[in-house]
Amino acid sequence: MGNIFRALVAFIPADRCQNYVVGDLREMPLDKMVDLSGNQMRRFPGHVCSFRELVKLYLSDNHLTSLPPELGQLQKLQILALDFNNFKTLPQVVCTLKHLCILYLGNNKLCDLPKELSLLQNLQTLWLEANCLTQLPEVVCELSLLRTLHAGSNALCVLPDQLRRLQELRTIWLSSNLLTNFPPVLLHMPFLEVIDVDRNRIWYFPSLAHLSSLKLVIYDHNPCRNAPKVAKGVRRVGRWAEETPEPDPRKARRYALTMDDIPEPPATAPAPALPPANS
Repeated sequence: MGNIFRALVAFIPADRCQNYVVGDLREMPLDKMVDLSGNQMRRFPGHVCSFRELVKLYLSDNHLTSLPPELGQLQKLQILALDFNNFKTLPQVVCTLKHLCILYLGNNKLCDLPKELSLLQNLQTLWLEANCLTQLPEVVCELSLLRTLHAGSNALCVLPDQLRRLQELRTIWLSSNLLTNFPPVLLHMPFLEVIDVDRNRIWYFPSLAHLSSLKLVIYDHNPCRNAPKVAKGVRRVGRWAEETPEPDPRKARRYALTMDDIPEPPATAPAPALPPANS
């Protein structure tokens, strides 16, 4: 019943729709959080901008394409969730919220980010997954306090060398992109703790043993001929992950042959199964 009601609300004229969606939200919530996720909104309810003490604002899973300039009045915002909307460009007003620590932009239609994003110098977590990025916007490399970057499910082929500037970065998620080589810049980031390159097109992994802070590397579902070599105690998730320090070269060769659609020679042990297709 709730879903039917929300579907009907989506077709109510915008001004009247706000009354249904926001309900009795007329005063600043005591927990300084407003959650308007999943309400089929096409326009942001402007009176929320009067909640000057607001710290968390969740607008996920709506139909938003823009935000009003008045949002800039919420200068105490630390968390802003805009994921699962219809943004093709990031509204400039977001770049004025200088106390943001966490920004969710996943599952939109973003092809780039404005250079003004560099003003968010308190940003520590940025979610960009499932957009239309063919390259990582260089402005991301100017977010000096960034610790977690989610950029999976885009169309990234390479990473900018400037990424190494982010010396606070600890976790980078790059699954389901178009990487054919392990990004060289990551080899110069010894402070990384988690690297996820699952579901790409990487054929060969260089040694990661020199990355002294590394705790986890996820490389499954790549047509790789080897497993990345890592330091003792680092967890690997992917083919040959349990073999130390490198996979049996005979198994690696058999796997490479099957990936090249070349008939496999007879073997006493069964060949390792091919990884499942992307789901």
